Amino acid sequence: MIDSTTPLREPRQAEIRAERRRIVGSVHAHRRLLAARRPFEVADQRRLHREARERDRAAARLGKALHRIQEKRVRKERSLTSELDGLDGKRAGRERRALAVLRRESIERSLRGTSLSASQVNGIGRGLVRDLAAQGIRTAADFRRVSWGKAPNGRGGEVLYIHRTEGRKVHINGIGEHRGRPLMEWRKAAVARAEARAPHELPADERHRIEEIIENERIRLQGELAEVPRTAEAAGAEAEQLHAERLVTLSAAETTSQEEAERRRAEFDEMAERLLVLQAELAAHVDLYGDLGLRDRRARSRALRPVPAAPRPIPAPRSPESTVSSAKETKGTRETKGTRETEATEETEATGLPVAPVAPFTPGVPGVPGVAGVRAGLGWLVPVALFAMTTVLGAGETDTTPLWWSVTARLVSLAVAADLLRLWIPRRNWRTAGPMPAGTGLLASGAFLGLAAVSMFTDPLNATGGAPWALAAVSAALLLGGAVRRAGGQAVD
Repeated sequence: MIDSTTPLREPRQAEIRAERRRIVGSVHAHRRLLAARRPFEVADQRRLHREARERDRAAARLGKALHRIQEKRVRKERSLTSELDGLDGKRAGRERRALAVLRRESIERSLRGTSLSASQVNGIGRGLVRDLAAQGIRTAADFRRVSWGKAPNGRGGEVLYIHRTEGRKVHINGIGEHRGRPLMEWRKAAVARAEARAPHELPADERHRIEEIIENERIRLQGELAEVPRTAEAAGAEAEQLHAERLVTLSAAETTSQEEAERRRAEFDEMAERLLVLQAELAAHVDLYGDLGLRDRRARSRALRPVPAAPRPIPAPRSPESTVSSAKETKGTRETKGTRETEATEETEATGLPVAPVAPFTPGVPGVPGVAGVRAGLGWLVPVALFAMTTVLGAGETDTTPLWWSVTARLVSLAVAADLLRLWIPRRNWRTAGPMPAGTGLLASGAFLGLAAVSMFTDPLNATGGAPWALAAVSAALLLGGAVRRAGGQAVD
């Protein structure tokens, strides 16, 4: 007799195994999909870091632009102020030049009015007066001086030449040393009388005209000086506007990327929940139908492993500039006028973090205070070049210079050049701009003169003279003065 239950149990077992395989396969598929979550979070962290760097770059560009605007403003104000301070001297110079022209014209008229005649010059008769007139010499203004030179025909030795005002010299037969001297004395007397009659001060109308010119110049410079802050503020507002537009663009891109990341993260969360549901379904299936063999146990053990915890995004590190920028965006109340202490207080309230106040237009670097609009000048490269040349060529070395001094002079020159560059380079950077420390020029000059003095002491030809001692004294005074000024903490451009 055939058992009727036997053919029914075989299909049921197959269906159970198929259902078990389906559930296990779904679990593995969801696990493979969830495996992409960690790379996604790493890529999202890179995105956050990239966005933070973009914001930092935008803030750096704004700070650099504002610092350049402030530097240009300071230079323009200094130039205009210097011109305003020099207007009084300019007026005095104009008056001196105008008076000189007036006197020269008066003397010229007086000399042209002094005619040459036989009765006025001893030894010169009417014939010589006619000869002089034939050569264009009729008044005291027609000639300047007399001199000796070779005769026009090259014979007869030297003769007396009369230099005309136009620059051509002429020789008049019959006028030699005895007649040339009275002729020059007559002209000198005419010049003395003309200078005595010439005006010694400007007329009132001329002074008034110069005063009007200077006053108009003063009004123009004052207008330009008053326009400089407005121009700087307009340029700063334009730079801030460009920065705001850049931040809007960055914010829009960040919002889009963040929405896409949140959508992707929600998909991963949904997959994780679905994986938990499938694992619960697999556990219930195992509880209902039991173990199906070694292969099933292996597959089931892999499928029932705990779901890895979902990595949460870590906020990307932000620099103080980007944090302050975010706070300003959130509040929307960044004022171009007002004290920096008020802005720092507002930023602290918005971010919850203490923000140190910084100088206007200068982001600054910790430990290196900056001064807006002031940078170390390029002229400091001159002493650097001098000490660099001394490092290569030596300090006045000769064949008798000892080797120890040649090495020492080069090392000292190299140290001074390196120290000057160490002080100068950071003060040229817009972030750490500032004047050179006080006394730096005196110290550099004292070191250079000291090297020269010691080089003279090592030279037998100069060691016995007083020049090396004088240089040594001046070097010591400069070094002492530079040290005192450096200790005082002042600064120079």
